[in-house]
Amino acid sequence: MKDNEAVIRKAIEWRGARLALATVVSTWGSAPRPRGSHMIVHEDGRFEGSISGGCVETDVLQRAVEVLAGRPAHLERYGVADGDAWAVGLPCGGEIDVLVQPVGDGGFPAALFDRIAAESGQGRALTLSTDLASGITREGAIEGQFLNRYDPPRRVLIVGAVQIAQSLSALAQAIGVTPVIIDPRGRFLTEERFPGVVLDDRWPDEAIAAHRSGESTAVVTLSHDIKIDDPALAAALRAPTGYIAALGSRKSHAARLERLAAMGFTPGELARIDGPAGLDIGAVGAAEIALSIAAGMIAGFNARR
Repeated sequence: MKDNEAVIRKAIEWRGARLALATVVSTWGSAPRPRGSHMIVHEDGRFEGSISGGCVETDVLQRAVEVLAGRPAHLERYGVADGDAWAVGLPCGGEIDVLVQPVGDGGFPAALFDRIAAESGQGRALTLSTDLASGITREGAIEGQFLNRYDPPRRVLIVGAVQIAQSLSALAQAIGVTPVIIDPRGRFLTEERFPGVVLDDRWPDEAIAAHRSGESTAVVTLSHDIKIDDPALAAALRAPTGYIAALGSRKSHAARLERLAAMGFTPGELARIDGPAGLDIGAVGAAEIALSIAAGMIAGFNARR
């Protein structure tokens, strides 16, 4: 998840200091943060991340201080059933279990932060297992233990530097998805039109292969040019792309599927393409169409989780 990226970066940056790690390991009801959310605490009191959106951080910080002073890893439960529920700030009806463990021996090995970062850099996910009784975390999926999967950062490879791409790239950044604009047409692909966005002028199939499209990557084709869109979709289908979408009418999408089928793609493979792209919200205009595509992309990502 996006918030954990900052935690992992800080853990690596703070290497050598005494650290404690808090993790949401169970949730019930309207819990404010999902399972696997982290907060890391430095020995000098600094911290990064969130395990409740601010509800119980003060209490967890105190538990982290205890761990930094030598207390073993342990679980804490917060919720409305507790006598001090209002004091710790979960009056909304949710409950969470939080594991607080030392970073290092008897807890979360510091080297695992580097492993997560390395796998993420290659576009791969990494799963870690934690024995909640001992508080020890190891690499790999171990049955019966708490499993936390660290996916690479979410990205969207937008093929076609058109007006909708301008709105979509801005929306993607706002929701924590890194956009890359791919278009071999130099007049369309300019920094003035896409300020602060990664631009790639290679042909889409080459660009998508180079960006290692994986489960945390979306590919969205917007150019309306089959010489650009079709190779992009073919490259996305050949990879474990997390979400694939193509702009166009139902008629143009049917023709598109026929062309891709002629390339050898099966009906099951073609069913991965969301076309026409996005959720049906009656969108009018570039910004609303981009919003529908962004919503469809998030729905697709979350369905795979």
